[in-house]
Amino acid sequence: MIKAIVLFVFAGLAEIGGGYLIWQWLREDRSALLGLIGGIVLFLYGVIATFQSFPNFGRVYAAYGGVFIFLSVLWGWSVDKKTPDIYDWIGTAICLAGVAVMLFAPRE
Repeated sequence: MIKAIVLFVFAGLAEIGGGYLIWQWLREDRSALLGLIGGIVLFLYGVIATFQSFPNFGRVYAAYGGVFIFLSVLWGWSVDKKTPDIYDWIGTAICLAGVAVMLFAPRE
C-alpha cells in the first residue's frame, strides 16, 4: 500500500508540475523552455503511473483522479497561494474515500 501511495503522489506531482510549466509558458508568457520541460515531465507522469501493481488500468487511473484532486488542492494552496475553503476539503475527502473504495474493496 505504501508503494501505491508513493507512486500516486509522484505521478500526481509530475502531472500537476508538467501542466503548471506548460501553463506558465502559454498563459503567463514565459519561456518556451518551460513548455518543453513541462512536456517531458508530463511524459514521465505517464511512465510513473505504469509502475502501479494494480492489474486494472481503468481502475488505477480512476483512483488516481482522486489523488490528483487532493494534490491539486495542495498545489494551489502552496504554489498559487489560494487557500482552500471548507468545500474544497469536503470534496477532496469525498474523492479520497472513493479512491479507497475503488482500490481496496474486497473483490472476487
